[in-house]
Amino acid sequence: MLIETETTPNPATVKFLPGRVVMGMGTRDFASPEEADASPLASALFSLGDVTGVFFGGDFISVTIAPGAQWSDVKPDILATLLEHFSADMPLFSAGSAADIMVPAEAEGIGDDPADAEITTQIRELIDTRVRPAVANDGGDIVYHGFDKGTVYLKMQGACSGCPSSAATLKNGIEQLLKHYVPEVIEVRAI
Repeated sequence: MLIETETTPNPATVKFLPGRVVMGMGTRDFASPEEADASPLASALFSLGDVTGVFFGGDFISVTIAPGAQWSDVKPDILATLLEHFSADMPLFSAGSAADIMVPAEAEGIGDDPADAEITTQIRELIDTRVRPAVANDGGDIVYHGFDKGTVYLKMQGACSGCPSSAATLKNGIEQLLKHYVPEVIEVRAI
């Protein structure tokens, strides 16, 4: 089995491609070892010590390492862990757990006004068809969290979370795209 790697715009994150489906549908972001308890693979990656984030996408795993850690030191152990997991055809999530079901948490105070239903439908469609596939190529995901008074709220995950270029992507890319197609959008904010 060959596991390919790709750099991402976030120097702390590398995208690992095992050449097979990782998450059949949806994504899953693990920001701490405690969150990773639901997944034997995520737990094994966090147990390596320098791993600070794990993200499962459709056909990839993005791994983020701690500041000061070197990819040359960590990458072989990550590859060995992924190879062992996928070669043994181990489950991605622990049995008897509903943790593999991704239900995005609602951010406090952010929601959609029913009067804006047509606008939010357009925004969600643009994010799902134009933004998310492009962001997945960089090893991350963006989750819609609401539209309020012209502001779109999005959560960055995987390689996008903490990426030095994420603010530019948000403002110069996503915000401009949404403003172009949905005139009611005034700005985009990360939560």
